[in-house]
Amino acid sequence: MVLTERGTARGVVAPTAVFTAVAFVAAGALGVAQAATPIPAVVIQLTQFGPALGVLVVAVLWPGLARTVLSGAVGRGRVGATGPLLLATAVLILVLGAGAYGLLTGDVRFTAPGALSSPFALIVVAQFIGACAEEIGWRCLLQPLLRRRLGPLATSITVGVLWGVWHVPVFGQSPAYAGAFLLATVSMSVVMGLALERVRAHRLLLSGGFHTLINLGLLLLMDEESGAVAPITAFGVSCLVAALIWVWRAPARIHLR
Repeated sequence: MVLTERGTARGVVAPTAVFTAVAFVAAGALGVAQAATPIPAVVIQLTQFGPALGVLVVAVLWPGLARTVLSGAVGRGRVGATGPLLLATAVLILVLGAGAYGLLTGDVRFTAPGALSSPFALIVVAQFIGACAEEIGWRCLLQPLLRRRLGPLATSITVGVLWGVWHVPVFGQSPAYAGAFLLATVSMSVVMGLALERVRAHRLLLSGGFHTLINLGLLLLMDEESGAVAPITAFGVSCLVAALIWVWRAPARIHLR
């Protein structure tokens, strides 16, 4: 049976809960399934499709709502300077993070694309697909959905917390590592949320592109997945700096409901 939006806190609470639950459960199941496949994690992680499955379930249960909140994911429209600025911010984060990491360790880490275990072109394409599978959930569905109830900054922080906690294996690391990781996800969510606040088209392309650049940069420039605190801290602080810049340059009304 297709559920109606009526009686569900104006179509926000129940869809949010369903999306989040499916995203978590599906990601866990897909993570287990990947172990039985020959797909290298460096190419793509199947867990990234958890949010996309969450979107699918919401679209089945609340088709009208899904069409409305996803209307800006693709389609025609101008994004002005937002696109270049958002993608440039990803580069800024990586430069700051890699630079800080180099200062902390005395060694600038760089993995040549040709030294990776899989063809770099394949990794780029797969990473973009995986990033879009995540972003269609976090930035294209959940962000505009929660935006109906919260202000831009509060929405971005909330999505960032959920996005960070969704990376469950991170919390098997030390508290300092997990805290720095959450700082990074919340800060990046603020960057994307504020950048896309008035964008009504190509949200998936922009957020997926930002996400892909970050993932590729981390792959080539840092070893934050090793569990070491230094690289993830450098990355988290660089994300925070970028978020503060976006908050500072945003119109005053961006902080309001």
